Amino acid sequence: MKTSGIGGQAVIEGIMMRNKDKYAIAVRKPDNEIELSVRESRLLTEKYKWLNFPVIRGVFNFVDSLVTGVSTITYSASFYDDPAEQKKTKADEIGKAIFKDKLESVLMAVTIIISVALAVGLFMVVPYFVSRLLAGVVTSQFLLNFLEGIVRVVIFLLYLVAISHMNDIKRTFMYHGAEHKCINCIEHGAPLTVDNVMNSSRLHKRCGTSFMFLVMFISIIFFIFIRVDNTILQLVIRLLLIPVIAGVSYEVLRWAGRSDNAFINVISKPGLWMQKLTTREPDRDMAEVAIAAVEAVFDWRAFLDEYYADLESEEARNEAVKASEQALADEAAARGYNKIKEQVELNATSADSETRKIKPSEQTEAVAKAAAQVSSDEGIKIEEPEIPSEVSSVNVSDAGINGSEDGIELEDDIESEDGEQIEDDTQTEDSLPDEDVQDTEEDELGGIEIEEPQESGEEIENADDVPIFKKRDSE
Repeated sequence: MKTSGIGGQAVIEGIMMRNKDKYAIAVRKPDNEIELSVRESRLLTEKYKWLNFPVIRGVFNFVDSLVTGVSTITYSASFYDDPAEQKKTKADEIGKAIFKDKLESVLMAVTIIISVALAVGLFMVVPYFVSRLLAGVVTSQFLLNFLEGIVRVVIFLLYLVAISHMNDIKRTFMYHGAEHKCINCIEHGAPLTVDNVMNSSRLHKRCGTSFMFLVMFISIIFFIFIRVDNTILQLVIRLLLIPVIAGVSYEVLRWAGRSDNAFINVISKPGLWMQKLTTREPDRDMAEVAIAAVEAVFDWRAFLDEYYADLESEEARNEAVKASEQALADEAAARGYNKIKEQVELNATSADSETRKIKPSEQTEAVAKAAAQVSSDEGIKIEEPEIPSEVSSVNVSDAGINGSEDGIELEDDIESEDGEQIEDDTQTEDSLPDEDVQDTEEDELGGIEIEEPQESGEEIENADDVPIFKKRDSE
């Protein structure tokens, strides 16, 4: 694994990817087209060298990421604004008259200030006062400060669980997963294709979720040593230490992203666990959006050339690329990655989006119902969803699912490629032992056999499957 240096974040129905002095925002519009915007990023670190000092650079990057993040989210949300809400009000006219062309910047600054104030109140002030409710029982200042840190972590976890149940947030978390998958695909030496991206892990050490966990963990260590009795002074010290804690957390996260030793893996585990709340498995459409954002600011082909620079022959490089792709596929199989369910979601989403021309967030519930549990023995059992009247039918032929005016029905028997009928059973995936589901050597779900990747000696029939190094020479 080799660090690429690129980073990003999920936005409304899209992804922002950043590399050095550029960042790109790719958004899936309501008409299903991908809108791509590439922008320059002012590198103040080149102008002011002191911003590159350890800890200080962490504070600067945190603030810079916050500002860029709010800007990109605002941009992506503009594609889904309700026209009725865009009518200018009296407040808009007054603001325009006062601030003129700087109105948008002022509104963004106000948004950031309010967001930071709410975050500080929820994750700093509230835990402090909650822990002090135990002051009559716990006399040790050391222990009270430790309990304050535990309360802070619990509040953060409850916050993530709560927002993860919102439909729009669910889709944002799916795009977050697509962002991670793209970066993992590149950093594991595989070409940036949809299949490779989907096979990659949705967890990454350099994620902002891991950063937030490190901030809370390191704050426990810092606050434990605050020994003043005055309540106001205790709160002031905590607020003043926030930039320092953020800077130290950034250095630890940066170290974790570049290292792979046992100690780093241990301290990275909690952050990776928390990412299971803030990321979800994306669909192929989302992977395409992520790839578009990456390719706008990062030459991944040149990166792979450098990745395999130690291999002298083209044949050796191509074999190494195939090995990386196979490793991703094997890891995906070990995680129980379900290509059949993915295809169901893809076809249902595409058909629904094409017919209704609405924003994808409104499709979440219908798609979630359509992509029902898949049994490794019987086939695909689909719960009957409530389909809006505008949609007359959804046809997912690859999975043996036929749509009708009444909803989506499953054929009792699925015909295999050989013409044999596969009988329906009553056993479901949930009733199978975990080991049987995860350790299955063959991807055979619902009577549909997933072909294994081609061996290196087989002939490549599709031009898209030509190894990346050979393709570059032909270009």
